[in-house]
Amino acid sequence: MQIDAVVASAGSADREAGDRLYRKIAWRLIPFLMICYVGAYLDRVNVGFAKLQMLNDLQFSETIYGLGAGIFFIGYFLFEVPSNLMLQRVGARIWIARIMITWGIISACFAFVSTPLQFYILRFLLGAAEAGFYPGVILYLTYWIPSHRRSQMIALFMTAIPIAGIVGGPLSGWIMQYFDGHQALAGWKWLFLFEAIPSIVLGIATIFCLTDRPEKARWLSEQEKALVVSALDAQAQNSESTLTTMGEAFRNPRMLLMCMIYFCVIMGQYGLTFWMPTLVKSAGVTGVLQIGLFSAIPYTFAVVVMISAGRNSDRTRERRWHVIVPMLAGALGYMIVAAAGGNVTLALIGLSLAAAGVITPGPLFWALPSAFLAGTAAAAGIAAINAFAGLAGFVSPYLIGYLRDITGTSTIAMYTSAAVLVLGALAILKVPAKLVNR
Repeated sequence: MQIDAVVASAGSADREAGDRLYRKIAWRLIPFLMICYVGAYLDRVNVGFAKLQMLNDLQFSETIYGLGAGIFFIGYFLFEVPSNLMLQRVGARIWIARIMITWGIISACFAFVSTPLQFYILRFLLGAAEAGFYPGVILYLTYWIPSHRRSQMIALFMTAIPIAGIVGGPLSGWIMQYFDGHQALAGWKWLFLFEAIPSIVLGIATIFCLTDRPEKARWLSEQEKALVVSALDAQAQNSESTLTTMGEAFRNPRMLLMCMIYFCVIMGQYGLTFWMPTLVKSAGVTGVLQIGLFSAIPYTFAVVVMISAGRNSDRTRERRWHVIVPMLAGALGYMIVAAAGGNVTLALIGLSLAAAGVITPGPLFWALPSAFLAGTAAAAGIAAINAFAGLAGFVSPYLIGYLRDITGTSTIAMYTSAAVLVLGALAILKVPAKLVNR
């Protein structure tokens, strides 16, 4: 009995030491990466707010807007895998800095768009520039954090998406309302110029703030470095179905399943992200600042749900249902939005449910492919899954814009987004629970 008590006490002490170590790592890496992703997401989706003025000024149709918004993901798709492989070669610090500075400069150039062709070209270049940031961060976190702690960390990082909505909505509305006509520039032009600045500044800061690997971290003791490295080595050795080469990853049927599931997640996500201001306006809210403030409500709800789900998934080591349930809730939210008509309260309830349902699965999903990908396969596989799913970012805004043009409403588009989420949720049941629940 005394021996058991000593062992239990030692085990508890080890867990507490591990908790302290990973809290230290999280506080050092996650807030900065999260701020960087807020900048990335603002530059990616601020076109949704610019649309409220831009389409009238440039005489663009909803289809032109949807196609331009989606072309971003063609560039993203083509450069995703090469970018992640380059990050593995040169290190996260330099490569993430390159990504952010490049996309900030391109984003500012949108202020000078005057034709659909210019709009399409810049959206493609923005996608090519940003390719590799998100999957690069996911890969980067695998260098620091073992899988059983990673869902919560990724969920914290990905709160940048709803935070970008919370901050970006009111900020974008304020810029467009109060700077419209200043120096003879429209409000949407000022929006692109102002919101490009943080990305460039953060890109420069990345060079000084990130550390490529635990072994190089001056802010960790030698003992702490050894604990992190040994935990990651033990995880790799204990994995039952690990693929370590690119060839093995791309020949594995599970990769196709992962691509299909994440495609559905992203399809649902960008159906909301690029059209939130339009959906809020359709519900009866007027004025760009008021639309921005109302748009922040669903994203605030999504932050709470995402963090809670990530913490609970790591605590219980259950992965599949923590992705399935939010996706089904998101589908319900889309259906409520479709039925809301001009009822602002009902529309906000539906949008809040949809926001939580499409944003929460993002970080939790990565526990599924991480269960069988390692080494070079992780770098290429994570990028490939994200790149293929990114094509949903092309399909979703273009399809919704087309459906709005031919029907005059968002109803059919919302039901389509709901159906895609249900399909993705059902596909997750094909993933063996014993593989990913760890």
